[in-house]
Amino acid sequence: MQLADKHEGTLTKVMAGLRVLDFSTTIAGPHCTRMLADIGAEVIKIETDGGETMRTRPPLRNGCSTAFGQLNVGKKSAVLDLKSEDGKEAVRRLAATSDILVENFRPGVMRRLGLDYDSLRQVNPRLIYCSISGYGQTGPSAELPAYAPVIHAASGYDMAHLAYQPGRNRPDYCGIYHADVVTGTYAFGAIASALYQRTVTGIGQHIDVSMLETMLSLTLTELQSSQFAVPPPPRPMFGPTETASGYVMITIASEKTFQALMGVIGRPDWVSDPRFATYAARRENWAELMDGVEIWSRQLSTDECLGLLGAAGVPASAYRSVSEALADPQLAHRRALSEVRDEGGSFQVLNLPFRMSGADTTPAGTVSVLGQHTAALREEIGLAGGVSIPPGKTAAIS
Repeated sequence: MQLADKHEGTLTKVMAGLRVLDFSTTIAGPHCTRMLADIGAEVIKIETDGGETMRTRPPLRNGCSTAFGQLNVGKKSAVLDLKSEDGKEAVRRLAATSDILVENFRPGVMRRLGLDYDSLRQVNPRLIYCSISGYGQTGPSAELPAYAPVIHAASGYDMAHLAYQPGRNRPDYCGIYHADVVTGTYAFGAIASALYQRTVTGIGQHIDVSMLETMLSLTLTELQSSQFAVPPPPRPMFGPTETASGYVMITIASEKTFQALMGVIGRPDWVSDPRFATYAARRENWAELMDGVEIWSRQLSTDECLGLLGAAGVPASAYRSVSEALADPQLAHRRALSEVRDEGGSFQVLNLPFRMSGADTTPAGTVSVLGQHTAALREEIGLAGGVSIPPGKTAAIS
């Protein structure tokens, strides 16, 4: 049993009492603010009357996107026209009552609207203002348009990945948006750090998060080998090893696991073989080493290989689909998924990948309808009337 389970129903939320204004769209910013919402912040998502673009992304049920729901569950929704003076005044009044603001417009947009950090800190010096952009807020590339696939290419990540694919020269298509998710996570960490600093200084600050620099942080080996020549091994070190029924991933990352693997495949003599006895020698002869491993693995099914490797403490896994991974009993044990609802029905979202013994990190149970909280928030800040909630979108989700 997890420690947190012992206090189920009594745990507090880490950021309960904090208010966040969320101007972000698509993935990076919404991923960050979803994390803030899960740990208790009141997140107010500011949208146009057409709704954020992810509301139309499949899968759709009754016009409701589960992709949008995954990123925005637990947030309030307010519709504001940021080009109108009424909308700008609403933002200023909301900012005066907020702790955090997150935006991922192209640099300069919020300044032109008069809603940049320098403007809003005048109404709230304690405001922590986080800007997420492709290249950072300043510099020769700052105002270039950017989405995750562009940043994957611009950072060198795609070509670095290609270098591990023997015999290929065309970069992969992009379908998984690492830059968005990791940038949103860095933003989350920076905001938490700024909140701590505010307890000391009493004032907020501007956070400038770059997707380009985020992706470079994933290329640790390549960042160093671009400065100092490192000859590549004759076969990529971490890749599929063929079995009689498919492939497994075997990771030899220490002397202990190397020695254990040699025992499993029946070649304990290779532990002292000059070709493999040291890490440097193994790198130079990696293809020969893994060819020897595959002589063993091709005689066994994937499950048989994994059973023997696991018993010897060698890190290994089958190649699974996401559906197969989600069915893993480990995730059920950790309660890694939560059921939430929107107007299209119920679906599952992934919880935060960490647990806290003294705090609740599970998401709220519902996804807000577009503009659901507009009227109540306008009344709170003394701006009743103005932009209305879209027709047919006033009912709260039960």
